[in-house]
Amino acid sequence: MPYSVLALAQALIARRSLTPSDEGCQQILIDRLERIGFRIERMRCGEVDNLWARRGTNAPVLCFAGHTDVVPTGPLDQWDSDPFVPEIRDGRLYGRGAADMKGSLAAFVIAIEAFVAAHPDHGGSIALLVTSDEEGIAVDGTVRVVEALGARGERIDYCIVGEPTCVHHLGDTVKNGRRGSLSGTLTVKGIQGHIAYPHLAKNPIHLAAPAIAELAHTRWDEGNEYFPPTTWQISNIQGGTGATNVIPGEVTLLFNFRFSTASTVESLKNRVHGILDRHGLEYDLLWECSGKPYLTPRGNLVEAVGRAIRRVTGIEPELSTSGGTSDGRFIADICPQVVEVGPRNATIHKLNEYVEVRDLEQLPTIYRLVLEELLPASLPES
Repeated sequence: MPYSVLALAQALIARRSLTPSDEGCQQILIDRLERIGFRIERMRCGEVDNLWARRGTNAPVLCFAGHTDVVPTGPLDQWDSDPFVPEIRDGRLYGRGAADMKGSLAAFVIAIEAFVAAHPDHGGSIALLVTSDEEGIAVDGTVRVVEALGARGERIDYCIVGEPTCVHHLGDTVKNGRRGSLSGTLTVKGIQGHIAYPHLAKNPIHLAAPAIAELAHTRWDEGNEYFPPTTWQISNIQGGTGATNVIPGEVTLLFNFRFSTASTVESLKNRVHGILDRHGLEYDLLWECSGKPYLTPRGNLVEAVGRAIRRVTGIEPELSTSGGTSDGRFIADICPQVVEVGPRNATIHKLNEYVEVRDLEQLPTIYRLVLEELLPASLPES
């Protein structure tokens, strides 16, 4: 190999790819992939750089997915070293994106190169889907690539997303699904008036309070084998003019569901409207679903990843659907089996982000072993 997973990760970290900027990271990957026979498609959308690279034309298609963008550094004077000058100290590689997720991107490429070198005539297809719009609003990134692939009937059989999933040790956690996120902006209407004459006004905060209490205490579902019960939380409440002698004319609440596959977007919406209507409120309610839940039960991909982790680390991975959302929610639209597996997540988005060098060196072997198991070693004879 021209250089190791550590050197490749360092080359990527050195690019100041703050969302939605890619800053040439994808070109580094493209240069490597083209040399081993990948067909490259750049799918730029607005300010976002997207990459779809594929080697092979047959099924099954095993895709590695990730992002080159990183979150802002925070106060530079609170880093022990420049976040965009990768530095190794005490067995750790420091730099913004080391764990989330330039280390995984480097491991993807090294794993693919090793597999292709051993099996140049492998069956099936290997793909890489990369965006520079995962840490931001994520409207011109992976979702656009998935839409383009779906429109031309291109499907993925297996997908590994390189998000940092592990807690204490490399391999201890594999994400086999994520909860959906459904947000609402609720405006309850009343009648503004002088606080000394409440009979001439209608206080929307008072009117909304019983409904809020019911929403907060509602059991939306029981979850299932893989997901905890759905949760509903208020994040913001805004009402009033700032004066102490004015009853407000309206109050606005922002709330969010984190929901499992035990509920649907429509069922949650209907139940909320039912509660609000039952309390006789006059209201407006705007909805936004930023991601549906997805789940990959035990099957070919989950089992292959588990076996690879056990071989490399000796650890039995735990399946989890915890945490926020990831681009897996988009990929699941064209891929029945999506999992996330990457390094430890203890320092992601923090000052002095790092990845353990040992973990980074073991990741390519885990990914390569999955390729070995799920793709035929050679094309079938014609």
